[in-house]
Amino acid sequence: MTASLAGRAVLVTRPAHQAASLAQAIEAAGGEAIRFPALAIDAMPAAELAAALAWLREADAVIFISPNAAQFGMAAIGLLPAGAKVFAVGPGTARELAHSGQHTVIVPDGQDSEALLALPELAHVGGQRIVIVRGVGGRPFLADTLKARGAEVRFMECYRRVRPQADAAPLLARWQAGGVDAVTVASAETLANLLAMLGEAGGPLLAATPLFAPHEKIVASARSLGLAHAQATAGGDAGLVDGMIRWFNTRTNT
Repeated sequence: MTASLAGRAVLVTRPAHQAASLAQAIEAAGGEAIRFPALAIDAMPAAELAAALAWLREADAVIFISPNAAQFGMAAIGLLPAGAKVFAVGPGTARELAHSGQHTVIVPDGQDSEALLALPELAHVGGQRIVIVRGVGGRPFLADTLKARGAEVRFMECYRRVRPQADAAPLLARWQAGGVDAVTVASAETLANLLAMLGEAGGPLLAATPLFAPHEKIVASARSLGLAHAQATAGGDAGLVDGMIRWFNTRTNT
């Protein structure tokens, strides 16, 4: 595709430690990345993971549901049990596992619990011990379905998601002057945090700006909040950037 993001300023709301790759991809496409983390990640204390780590040593399968789960989970685990099957919810999570030395990973075509559950390796799990590595909270659907298939499931909740404390005034001033062309979000929680951080003045600005997210569920959440310009893209940095390029290119040529 010959089109680019030249002249476009894109708000990147990922946690600070995960924003670099997307920012670089936006800049490589000719755009400007505005970093404004709307989510922060705090590691859980080691003492609170002791029981989960002990149970994990005998696990038949370990499922990492996000890059944060891979990063913070592997920092606590060190070495995964020999013989355990390792699953990642998407390619970004698999890449993070590879950074920790875990290269044999099963990755579904999609990037959610439904895609994981469609894998043949998780179809017949009766009697198996399965650990789901994730942040505090989250959907119970994956665990509930695996239990219904006969598995014994435990969570290892290795990090907590929090709303950052940041001054949004400089961003709002730029936005009001027309200096923000697109917004990217990676979760409904990030979007909710962003709305809270922007305050009353930021709501109309966000509603008037195209928002891009790598999953239809996030887009549905955005539209339920009145953000009619929310668009779903393919996953990963390349998917987000390509989705934005296509969206702007379509409007430039009409």
